[in-house]
Amino acid sequence: MGEGGNGEGQPLRSGQGVDQEFLALERELTVLLRRARASSGEMAREVHPDLESAAYGLLVRLDERGGQRATDLAAYIGVGKATMSRQLRALEELGLIAREPDPADGRAWLVHLTEEGRARFRTVRDARRARYVRQLANWDRKEVAELARLLHQLNRRSEG
Repeated sequence: MGEGGNGEGQPLRSGQGVDQEFLALERELTVLLRRARASSGEMAREVHPDLESAAYGLLVRLDERGGQRATDLAAYIGVGKATMSRQLRALEELGLIAREPDPADGRAWLVHLTEEGRARFRTVRDARRARYVRQLANWDRKEVAELARLLHQLNRRSEG
């Protein structure tokens, strides 16, 4: 008999008819997201003291994918054009990003990390990765890979 079941293949339910597994998932994701928000704020300030925590995700995307249109970034992050414009303007004023004409469409602009932005971001990212390595030092590498795979699967299903 697996955990959370009644021995007959039926999941246990709370008084409101919600599977215990989903209640546990909600609880653990809530803790994870709360900690992630706090951590993103700390990392953003490490990149630059005036950087908003929400902008850290933009730096991640730009480092991974290179130049991006503002509309693509907004869609990926899940914010509106006005919010994205404000965040990009702030990053530009801090010297972390720059804009250049899109070679595929002269009317559009691509946003990319500046050399300073890339260097600052990668220093913080490397420190974050080292923190993960320390936190998960007792985990088997296959467990780490499985967690990454499952989170990727969850994130892909949450897009759009």
